[in-house]
Amino acid sequence: MNFYLTIETALQSPDIETKAECCRTLLAYCNTNTPSHQEGFVPMHFANPSYASFCRIVPPRELPARKHFDTTEGLATLVHAITHIEFSAIDLALDAVYRFPQMPLTYKTDWLTVAEDEMRHFRMLQEILETLGYRYGNLPVHQGLFDASMHTTEDVLDRMAVIPRHYEAGGLDVSPQIVKKLRNQKKDPLVSCIIDALDIIEREEIDHVRKGDRWFRWLCAQRDLDATETFREILDRYALHRHKPHMNIQARKAAGFSCEELLSLGAKACR
Repeated sequence: MNFYLTIETALQSPDIETKAECCRTLLAYCNTNTPSHQEGFVPMHFANPSYASFCRIVPPRELPARKHFDTTEGLATLVHAITHIEFSAIDLALDAVYRFPQMPLTYKTDWLTVAEDEMRHFRMLQEILETLGYRYGNLPVHQGLFDASMHTTEDVLDRMAVIPRHYEAGGLDVSPQIVKKLRNQKKDPLVSCIIDALDIIEREEIDHVRKGDRWFRWLCAQRDLDATETFREILDRYALHRHKPHMNIQARKAAGFSCEELLSLGAKACR
């Protein structure tokens, strides 16, 4: 099979079942083979994300506000936004394999496994969304994560810093804040189901960020770079905010961040 063209098919398909079948095939291949970079193959720079055919993409400022969680519409707006993040994360994980064929086999299997996790998260949220009377694509979305992936196509070190260690780690910070707002309605069975789903996603996202952290540090060691200083330099180069409010210290530490880094990112205390 053509390993990288199979990933390309998955990345371009808007259909979750196609992505899932491609991912199963790719992981099975990795169990018995070491994918090699086919001569003449050049990864595509995608003009649009795979969800562009069924989602209306708008600037972030035009997205509906995520509030009024005591209403069906408010809950649907929240769940739709998180469902979109999970769908985007499928492609982020697949692109991490597709874009950097020089990386070791364990790197490839790490991110293909992450892609499978993200598909499971997506399906779990999609089911809740449909219970609320909505489908993924009914509400507008932004393409910030897609843009970030396309901006980091040249260097896998930048990709590991920007996507897992910045954006996905930021998700670890946000999740407890969302759950805190939902707890007032926890007696509602559907709200309780949303909270349970978010708890599952947060636990598993720690592992995803940990994988990004491990490969970031591996790359820094390969290049004889200081990981903490390099991370700060990359955030500055991409004009990404270093300082994070409501930082989830324990989750970030479990994902590989040092107290030195967390304090430099704005943590008031770390131990």
